[in-house]
Amino acid sequence: MKTRLIDLSHTIEDGLITYKGLPAPIICDYLTRKDSKKIYQSPDEFHIAKIEMVGNTGTYMDCPLHRYETGKDFTEFQLESFFDLEAILISVPHKQTLSIGLEHFENLELKNKAVLIHTGWDKYWNTDKYFTNHPYITAEAAEYLKKQSVKLVGIDSHNIDNTNFNLRPVHSTLLRANILIVEHLCNLQKLSNTHFTFTAIPPKIKGTGTFPVRAIGKML
Repeated sequence: MKTRLIDLSHTIEDGLITYKGLPAPIICDYLTRKDSKKIYQSPDEFHIAKIEMVGNTGTYMDCPLHRYETGKDFTEFQLESFFDLEAILISVPHKQTLSIGLEHFENLELKNKAVLIHTGWDKYWNTDKYFTNHPYITAEAAEYLKKQSVKLVGIDSHNIDNTNFNLRPVHSTLLRANILIVEHLCNLQKLSNTHFTFTAIPPKIKGTGTFPVRAIGKML
């Protein structure tokens, strides 16, 4: 059967604000094409970009080091943790509720799956509304997902936790159990829940707990 790939990640561009209070990425020239002509023989010319950004930019993944000093970083996870994960889509429209609780996950086969939560909140991406009163998972639901041995949890919202408070129980519970988190997903409505896999691979960088990913749904 022919597969279909769905891009589930936002575009990162110069000046993008992903999380208020954190700096936007700076994407600029390190070597312009004009200047490269002074280095290479004609007609060769090249461009080298310079990028300065925090890990929490665009669609990004959290690993245990983000929350715990002795937690794993991305280099300590096998490729199987990121690639072609059996996935399930759970739709909880934000107009229905912002609180995604235990009742949305019970009686579903979740073991070893990437659990993607579609709320539709990505429609507010890059607007002021995106940052406040957004959908989130409850602490009780996070405990349930841990007990179900899921591999990854993703959401198309500003944060997997309720940011009206300074506690982050969902991050704490999932990352303590080595369950990866992907925030700021998009286009989840394009997925079918019949059969699809999920891929999100960060660069192999030592000592970072959060980094942007290209998130992909593969419909089979």
